[in-house]
Amino acid sequence: MTQFNEAELTDAVVKSFEGTPDPRVKFLMQELVASLHDYVRKTNLTFDEWAAAIDFLTRTGQTCTASRQEFILLSDVLGVSMLVDAINHRDRAGATETTVLGPFYVGEHKVTPHGTDISADLKGEKMFVQGRVTDLSGAPLAGATVDVWHADDEGFYDSQRPSYESDGPSSRARFITDADGRFFFRTILPCSYPIPTDGPVGRMILETKRHPMRPAHVHFLVDAKDYEPLITHVFVGGDEYLDSDVVFGVKDDLVAQVQRRTDAVMPDGKLAAGPWHLMSYDFRMKPGAGVAPRPLGAIAPEPA
Repeated sequence: MTQFNEAELTDAVVKSFEGTPDPRVKFLMQELVASLHDYVRKTNLTFDEWAAAIDFLTRTGQTCTASRQEFILLSDVLGVSMLVDAINHRDRAGATETTVLGPFYVGEHKVTPHGTDISADLKGEKMFVQGRVTDLSGAPLAGATVDVWHADDEGFYDSQRPSYESDGPSSRARFITDADGRFFFRTILPCSYPIPTDGPVGRMILETKRHPMRPAHVHFLVDAKDYEPLITHVFVGGDEYLDSDVVFGVKDDLVAQVQRRTDAVMPDGKLAAGPWHLMSYDFRMKPGAGVAPRPLGAIAPEPA
């Protein structure tokens, strides 16, 4: 008879998953049990510590809403999101580097005409963003969808504002690349900002004396037929937090030198109301397949 004690318990739990029909699920569950039990042994975990961990995870789940994903934030700040990303994108073969999706890919990203000011009435220094989507040889990819979203001048995403439900989205949109693979839009220059610190994950970061800051960036999700979906950021060069991003998401290839300009006319030929900034970036897509994630809280399409 198996003795469910420290010496034999792990083997018994691992063995309990032997009948799992899906071999991958079986492998994942058995490895999870072995690793978790090993952690408990290594740390000599106490009852109070395990109760605190359960309480933390409970509060993390209770913080999640239709427009807030605290578990994604936890995965991000522990470096798990970037590790999963790295393992699944080991060979980029010249394609643009990937990074974390983050917890603020929310709501409907409506198709928007090129040149639109997606920041609406938000305060901040104006920025013109121009991009091009190509294959690995530099040939343009027309008809690709490009979802964009970023924080405002105070470091908040639209979904973090109390007015989100009534006023709707800002600083997020979807563009469709033209025949030359290009898209462009107006917005404001994003700033570095702290992750939310009003929830259990943010409080954990502060209590462990880590800073909560992310360097300034714009999120991009590019999706083109016969290519792997690309989830990435473009970071503002020179930001003081590029080397210490709280979610470990920065890569050299993703840093753009955003230029301050005083030209009277922007690249699309329209007049500028004053000084502005220019962000330019080309996205190189890797051939393949995959399903791009849906925004958190987005309305599912009606079945055909």
